[in-house]
Amino acid sequence: MRLKSSNLAILMLAVFLIVPAGAETAPSTLKIVCTTSVLMDPATYIGGDRVEAISIADPTLCSHLQTDIIPNRIQLNMDFIKDANIFMAYNDSNDQRYNMPAVNDFMKANDYKAFVWNAVSNPSRGWNTPANSKLLAVEVEEWLVKEDPANKTYYEQRYNDYVKSFDAIEPTESEKKQLNQTQVIVMLWQKDPVQNWLGMDVVNFFAPDFAMNGTKTAAKIVDDINANPGKYQNVSYVIENMQSGELAKGIEESLKDKGINATRVIFTNFPGSVPGANTMAEVLSHNKHLVL
Repeated sequence: MRLKSSNLAILMLAVFLIVPAGAETAPSTLKIVCTTSVLMDPATYIGGDRVEAISIADPTLCSHLQTDIIPNRIQLNMDFIKDANIFMAYNDSNDQRYNMPAVNDFMKANDYKAFVWNAVSNPSRGWNTPANSKLLAVEVEEWLVKEDPANKTYYEQRYNDYVKSFDAIEPTESEKKQLNQTQVIVMLWQKDPVQNWLGMDVVNFFAPDFAMNGTKTAAKIVDDINANPGKYQNVSYVIENMQSGELAKGIEESLKDKGINATRVIFTNFPGSVPGANTMAEVLSHNKHLVL
């Protein structure tokens, strides 16, 4: 049966209205592989509905504790990874030893496409302060624009909104006053934000046995508490680092044995590692409120 010219015109108009203009040429969603949720957070926020992203490492553990977990996570996401457009790495020692090689080996073993990591320019600065998180966001935005320049303005607008989230969690004047007067013992990985962002009084710090030639282990701090209890008399908190295990239990017990009522609290580094801390700004806010 033939369509009358008027009916044909109506049908063509209907098709035009249903199919968005430029639909055939619109770029597909960018797939992003991140070594950790520290990168996945700014990638998904700044990228908005233009991106999909996954994190290779589990946010609740340091990568060096995930040698059996990381390959499994890669296999579970193999279809996503093999077709990814962007690969993002913080490029610190954990990334270089565990996360990045695992992805490299997976791609090579399966003869998938060659790719280049977008790596943070200065991994030694860390990320767990608002200032450093903003610097990280700058690099993520640049990587997105490089891959998808047509949406530069979109990424810039979302970047501006993202960095504002860190301004909102800065300590108030009354919080600063309280924090400045609070003495703590802190795990090395959290020393910078505790001392230089929150402004707390760090009496001493501890580290895993593989750091600083084993000179700042929890056992060494316990020895110092026993030798110099007066030095620790006003310590209010022992600040643990979630991803490093339970190093500080003995420190807390030693303080209590000396009649010092310090509380062990657990800061975290990664979005998604604790309930209610799904973004980096929420992670820092969570940590701040543990000591207020």
